[in-house]
Amino acid sequence: MTDPFRSQNLLYRLVDPEVDEPFFRELQVDPLAQLNSNPRVPKPPSKESALEYMKGVEDSLLGLIICLPGPEPTSETVSIGTIHLSQSAPGMEHHRFTYAGINIIKRYQGQSYGTEAIKWILEWAFNSAGLHRVGIRVAEYNSGARRLYEKLGFTQEGVTREMLWREGRWWDDIQLSMLSREWMEKYGAIKQVT
Repeated sequence: MTDPFRSQNLLYRLVDPEVDEPFFRELQVDPLAQLNSNPRVPKPPSKESALEYMKGVEDSLLGLIICLPGPEPTSETVSIGTIHLSQSAPGMEHHRFTYAGINIIKRYQGQSYGTEAIKWILEWAFNSAGLHRVGIRVAEYNSGARRLYEKLGFTQEGVTREMLWREGRWWDDIQLSMLSREWMEKYGAIKQVT
């Protein structure tokens, strides 16, 4: 039997509040990454903001730490990011939709880990959780993420014009989604993302 919380190069584990607070602070150190993943007013990372971020991932429908496995099965893993699917609002579960979010530490970006993790969580959403729709949002200024989401098969479905203020100007918030049938057409009923 294959490990359902593993893809070709990555492992996915639950948040451990006892040990993960420093990791969540590290995720917030890079100001550009913080602006790309969080539309709040930028502030230096703090213990409180790390704990709030960690709690948000923990409280998700599925909130996981993305890890690189060690060289040996018993080796320590290396935490490189987070990925999550949001909870449905109370009374909305029957619509079977969620929103995805991902954040990867800068030194691990550009190595296809984000692509692999998003493919994995889409498979989990559609094959394991039986969801119908996965949405994802991206700021207009984060063109690299938008290209990635579109390459993976997400379709733009809306724009909230001039919603985000950054560096002295207004930017659009772009909403994309993927439906279960679109995922099936693009990826098929695979059991393990490669």
